[in-house]
Amino acid sequence: MIGALFSATQRYRIRSAVATATCIDSAMTLLSVNLNKIAVLRNSRGDTEPDICQAARTCIEAGCGGITVHPRPDLRHVRPDDVRALSTLLRGRVEYNIEGNPFAGPRGAYPGLLALAREVRPTQVTLVPDSDGQITSDHGFDILRDIERLRPLVAELCELGCRVSLFVDADNTTRAFEQAAAIGVQRIEIYTGPYARAFAEDAPGLALEACVTTARCAQQAGLAVNAGHDLSQKNLGTFKAAIPGLAEVSIGHALIGEALYEGLAVTVRNYLQILR
Repeated sequence: MIGALFSATQRYRIRSAVATATCIDSAMTLLSVNLNKIAVLRNSRGDTEPDICQAARTCIEAGCGGITVHPRPDLRHVRPDDVRALSTLLRGRVEYNIEGNPFAGPRGAYPGLLALAREVRPTQVTLVPDSDGQITSDHGFDILRDIERLRPLVAELCELGCRVSLFVDADNTTRAFEQAAAIGVQRIEIYTGPYARAFAEDAPGLALEACVTTARCAQQAGLAVNAGHDLSQKNLGTFKAAIPGLAEVSIGHALIGEALYEGLAVTVRNYLQILR
């Protein structure tokens, strides 16, 4: 797969990074299913279906290792009550990852990311610098710029027993990651949107190389590496093969979209059986 997609120079750089990466083990990468799109579909009717907890159960029964949600102040998809209900369901079964902007304060029914973390104590909190105007997360933290603002928030999350991950672009350095590790951050999540777009255009080489380099720098600083955004069945295999020790991927939009096609035929047959 790598040989068909990349130039000789890019193949050399990627393989060199793979060979020298640290913190590598052979454990399977954990799949955390992001359920935001289930909530979007439910909210479009203002009712209770589809049931986000039932969706979580289905994913768990299928073998996923975690569930991800991203509550927002605008209540666009997952809501605080969903966060609480999922916490009860998931505890002791799979990992629970809550994403969000730690600087977005309480608003209406939204109590703030830190308040939700205090209440439900998820396995992991992934800090994301998104804003209300964004359709989806499209950039990571500038660690060197934001480190002092993040310091007290990371400290509190660590006190709560939550693993802390920072959403980052694939352009950070070992120095930035060393500073993140020094304030208690344990993981990064690489923003893989640029890689996914490049892959769709049959030119993933440079974008993947940037992700490989970022992962290596993070691992050298003692951080574990997660990844997420627009990863799919089409592009995930190439990405995982290039990132040794990839701890976790969070996938929602593509996975739910693929389920509409791959599971739709079964659902149609079930309806036809009822109607016979």
